[in-house]
Amino acid sequence: MAPKQPSSIEEQCEPESEEGEKTGPGLPSVHPLAYDAPDGGWGWVVLLATIVVLALTLAFPSCISIFYLDLQVAFNATNSETSWVPSIMTSALHVGGPLCSVLVESFGCRATVIFGGVLSGVGMAASSFSNSMVELYITTGLITGLGFCFSFQPAVTILGHYFVRRRPFANAMSSTGTALGLCALPFLGDYLHRELGWRGSFLVLGAVLFNCCVCGAVMRPIMPRKPRNSEAMINGPIAISETGLKVRVLAWIRNFPSSLRRNMAFDLFSSNLRFRCFSLGITWMMLGFVVPLIYLVPYATVNNMDRSKAALLLSIMGFVNIFVRPPIGVLFSLPWFKGRHIYVFSAALVINGLSNSICCIGASFQVLLAYVVVYGISMSVVGSLMFTVMMDIVEMSRFPSALGLLSIMESITLLIGPPLAGKLIDSTQVFTYVFLACSISVTLSALFLMISFYWLDRRDAAQKDNGS
Repeated sequence: MAPKQPSSIEEQCEPESEEGEKTGPGLPSVHPLAYDAPDGGWGWVVLLATIVVLALTLAFPSCISIFYLDLQVAFNATNSETSWVPSIMTSALHVGGPLCSVLVESFGCRATVIFGGVLSGVGMAASSFSNSMVELYITTGLITGLGFCFSFQPAVTILGHYFVRRRPFANAMSSTGTALGLCALPFLGDYLHRELGWRGSFLVLGAVLFNCCVCGAVMRPIMPRKPRNSEAMINGPIAISETGLKVRVLAWIRNFPSSLRRNMAFDLFSSNLRFRCFSLGITWMMLGFVVPLIYLVPYATVNNMDRSKAALLLSIMGFVNIFVRPPIGVLFSLPWFKGRHIYVFSAALVINGLSNSICCIGASFQVLLAYVVVYGISMSVVGSLMFTVMMDIVEMSRFPSALGLLSIMESITLLIGPPLAGKLIDSTQVFTYVFLACSISVTLSALFLMISFYWLDRRDAAQKDNGS
């Protein structure tokens, strides 16, 4: 049964701290123990909406690779210049994390997801009228990427509040959205490319992205059990009804700098060693994790593979993810894996990194098919466990701010990774060097995570034994 629709003041995703601290200017939120996580009911609708949001956001940058060569020809651009388009998009998807956290705490997950859908749709549609690479950087890269951020992060956050006992399963199922996007978007992009060219395709894809608004509309905030005290009611709907929208917006603008600092979670980074190691490892990983998805189709087409067959490779990777992620979600929900998620995550990341070396064997369809299968399986485990590991490390009340800081850190390597790869191709004219570099980078980051957490577990176990 769906939770009761709360009043606007209660449309907050961020729980209140034990001391009753407010998470926004004049906007009280809910203590983690003051609401019941449905672990079902309307949560399944929210889960479905999150799947669609992730399909339209996280998987979208790989769809741009379908139009990679067209953009090169249209604007007479080098590999390095062209690669900035998906690079800026992916980086903006993450760099807006802290700003997104501020929007979530002030206006709620639902409104933020809808705003992100509008922003990404408008940005992608506007990019169809671009006349230079710089304009594409702004429309396709920055505006659309920020829209993705404002849709993706609140969707993941509210899902964590709807599911507690079934959280690993819910996270794994939501991550299939990326797989669905990898399946459908390359087919859609290839079809639109044949029928409409890149400009018409970008216009239609902009319309498709407006579906994030529909998904955001069903993300109802969870109704608290009861008001904590009379003061909370006074500072709640009554206070808002007396002030009005203008005063509320002005208060939000006035408190924006302090809210932004709070949502950067620097205190968590300095005090929580596990979160620090995880953040550094993921930042390192992102230097080479998404680059193969951007350059796989250009690598295949440059070596005389038909564009449709090259797009099929991305779709096969998506199908692998669809079939692998649900059983992985069920498996890792078992009690035995509690506390061991990081090691499974790191092992899958090692396999994912090493799989990139398969592309160095050749560019035939058979070789690349073997690559996308291995990459897809390992990617399934990585994608299913990433948010679960993070939720194991930090409290759920700090998850949005922790995700905001991690997103900022990721954005740096996500921004420089593809252009560096493009520079390597421009200077050597050899695509396989890119896949080899990605293999080394991702594998080393996985080993860093595995060794760091093993050392931390041993240290904590030794301190526990000494204390007893």
